[in-house]
Amino acid sequence: MNLVQILLLAAAVAAGAWLVWRLAVAAGFFLRFSGKRLITCPETHRPASVRLGTPRAALKILVGPQRLRLSECSRWPERAGCGQECLSQIAAAPEDCLVRNIVARWYSGKSCVYCHKPFGEINWLDHKPGLMNAEMKTVQWDEVPAEGLPEILATHSPVCWDCHITETFRREHPDLIVERPWRRAG
Repeated sequence: MNLVQILLLAAAVAAGAWLVWRLAVAAGFFLRFSGKRLITCPETHRPASVRLGTPRAALKILVGPQRLRLSECSRWPERAGCGQECLSQIAAAPEDCLVRNIVARWYSGKSCVYCHKPFGEINWLDHKPGLMNAEMKTVQWDEVPAEGLPEILATHSPVCWDCHITETFRREHPDLIVERPWRRAG
């Protein structure tokens, strides 16, 4: 190998290492900032749900510095031209404003109001837990708009997925339900 080949090989290795490093930074950015978030709108001082444009931003990281921008907001399209000052809340505490983390913290240490089974780790793909309102109606937590979560979590009770499905069936198909009270043996 002559000197030119060695220099070309070193340049290729350095470029490859730089590309792998930038890809790792982009992947970390995507994983850290993806998902729906709950922030306090600086304009109204009320909760708003937002999403960041993470796929596009992660790609832009490959060629430049990271920059957060909103891709969705519950106040849009009416306020789509806002200055996005809420981004500072996300940058300061990205995990704390993630909706699924807020919900997981709320369920932590609680038990189902029906079967009293304690909540463990939340299954985010299926068997999502529910919430029960004062009228004894249950809904899954992800059926509630994220900007309404603080109010809902303050007024509703936790319900496990099994009990939510049972109570939903009971409410929607009362003609198919036969009530049989438990009898103690003995």
